[in-house]
Amino acid sequence: MRAAVRALVGHEIRLLVSLVLWGGRRLHGVGDGRAFGYARGQGAVMAGFGFVCLVETFTMSVLLRDRPTAHRVVLVLDLYTLLFVVGLYAAMAVRPHVLYGRELRVRYAGHVDLRIPLERIAAVRRERAHTHERADGELNLAVGSQTSLTLELAEPVPHVTLLGRRRDLTLVRLHADDADRLVQAVEQAVVHALTRERNAPSGVPDRPR
Repeated sequence: MRAAVRALVGHEIRLLVSLVLWGGRRLHGVGDGRAFGYARGQGAVMAGFGFVCLVETFTMSVLLRDRPTAHRVVLVLDLYTLLFVVGLYAAMAVRPHVLYGRELRVRYAGHVDLRIPLERIAAVRRERAHTHERADGELNLAVGSQTSLTLELAEPVPHVTLLGRRRDLTLVRLHADDADRLVQAVEQAVVHALTRERNAPSGVPDRPR
């Protein structure tokens, strides 16, 4: 129970940090990697949610104007919901997928952060899917109810969910605003990683005593 509470609090903190980064037009955790965004298609959806929250806040203010205590409680909840919606979009915008020299970092807002070693990627392909059935060993990170590329893994990669459940993944579906560019970049990076691994020195043998 405590672990779940800590995880949820950590998630809320990440959303607040994302708001600050979004306001400063900065990205999180990119460093020397290449960023690939996935939030472009969610802007209109999140704006719609935000508008609904504003309408609800105004409506409840009118309905509860003669009940100040209830009005204050509901107002706080409504404002928090609005902040959560904006923070969720901000987290998607500032926490893109990142391709480093040795791994692909797949993210979704503030609650998914999966690092996949390049040598474990068996195949990557452009694949648009609108329906995703839950299956063991699979992770589906849909944006706007769709994913645009699929990663097949040669070896399982561990993934810990927001509430601490561990899953071993062999297939990951995700979305990217420019899926073709991400597929091409991952294919090239995997080839380079495998070449580097094959050409790595095996080590100097010990001298006989």
